[in-house]
Amino acid sequence: MRSFAVSRAVKSFDVAYKPLLFRHQSPLRSFHATPQRYVVRPFLLADIGEGIREVQIIQWFVKPGARVEQFDPLCEVQSDKASVEITSRFDGVIKKLHYEADDTAFVGKPLVDIDIQSEIKPEDEAVTAPPEGSEQSSASGSDLPLRNDSEMKKQGSAGVGERSDVNSQHAPRSKHATLSTPAVRHLSKELDVDIVNIQGTGKDGRVLKEDVQKYAASRNQTPSASSSSALLQPKPGPVGEDRTVSLSQIQSGMFKSMTRSLSIPHFLYTTAVDMSALNNIRQILNSRSTHSPSEAVKAKITPLPFILKAVSLAFQEYPLLNSSLDTSDPAKPQITYGASHDFGIAVDTPSGLMVPIIRGLQNHTIQGLAAEISRISALARAERLSPGDLKGATFSVSNVGSIGGGVVAPVIVAPQVAILGIGRARVVPAFDGNGNVVRKEEAVFSWSADHRVVDGAMAARCAEKVRAYLEDPGTMMADMR
Repeated sequence: MRSFAVSRAVKSFDVAYKPLLFRHQSPLRSFHATPQRYVVRPFLLADIGEGIREVQIIQWFVKPGARVEQFDPLCEVQSDKASVEITSRFDGVIKKLHYEADDTAFVGKPLVDIDIQSEIKPEDEAVTAPPEGSEQSSASGSDLPLRNDSEMKKQGSAGVGERSDVNSQHAPRSKHATLSTPAVRHLSKELDVDIVNIQGTGKDGRVLKEDVQKYAASRNQTPSASSSSALLQPKPGPVGEDRTVSLSQIQSGMFKSMTRSLSIPHFLYTTAVDMSALNNIRQILNSRSTHSPSEAVKAKITPLPFILKAVSLAFQEYPLLNSSLDTSDPAKPQITYGASHDFGIAVDTPSGLMVPIIRGLQNHTIQGLAAEISRISALARAERLSPGDLKGATFSVSNVGSIGGGVVAPVIVAPQVAILGIGRARVVPAFDGNGNVVRKEEAVFSWSADHRVVDGAMAARCAEKVRAYLEDPGTMMADMR
């Protein structure tokens, strides 16, 4: 009986012990099945479109140690077309910046290293590179290093407070450095000036080109106890040294575009246009806005909307000038006729020449064109154009007359086949039909056409059609749809 009792005791002990082991193992399995995993991966500079392969780093919004979340801005970059903010795809901590401000970054190369603390979706894999030194990951994810509980608790306790402190510490040393344009930054590098030391006089403290030049001039002045007359005496010898600097992104884009244009045989045609009748109509239209409150919000009408509309109407008869030439296969070049009149308008900005596009110009009214020109020019000068605002023009117009000059020789922007340059309007004496001397306001229109596909006669007829529309605006109004 004693041995039987022992046997029963052992059996009952075994039966009671197995459920205890089962209950203990279950939590361990669930713990190892769903661990939170962290990994440091390079975040690649993604393709921002337009065939852009490199950009210039304008400014960083983060630095190593900063905590970021999805869609937080990492940096601002400048291409040869526009400035763009690069945002984070992940939650995590910045570990390394691969570039300094003003460096050139390349598409597809690491931009920053991020200690990723969120799920990496399949569609996000393209913007990350495998961890340095890691082998191909297994199905269990063994290449992702786990953090221990103490590290996770430490990060959890830091939380929002750490993010706030880091972001405040990583703000630019000066507000003015953030607000300055790429062109101004480029000038400050040429003059060897630290832009954070300059007090900006532009809107919201923006550092302007004049601020940099004034600061550099005052720095170069040497205090002297001499009399004021002595200060006026010229100093012998050179005042500076030659400097070699890289082209800015916008200058690089212009360099590439104009180099391609060297292969285009340009045909130049100029004609003088009497703008007198057109200016009379403009004055009447603009006077309405000064007397009618409902018209006051409308943009002031300049000659440019009329010129663009006249060109668009002429292109209905001469569509070849609104086409693009594809020479990718020299043995079989192709022409694409543009169904829409998408005109690029040259705008002088602090960063250089930009050519935003007015799309579907054939469907705009004169007043609508005036408003669109005002809107897109303001965006260009504020450097707020998107890459889409600069791509796909079928024809270009350069209103260089707003600065000065008469006859110009505009350069065609491939793959377009024509461009129009407008000179400054001047008051000139002329003879009317009766031989009397009359006052005229003339502007010279200079047309350049690709002589490989546009013959001189067609370019001349189109130019004269535009001249006729502008000298007799009534005919233009009659042909407008």
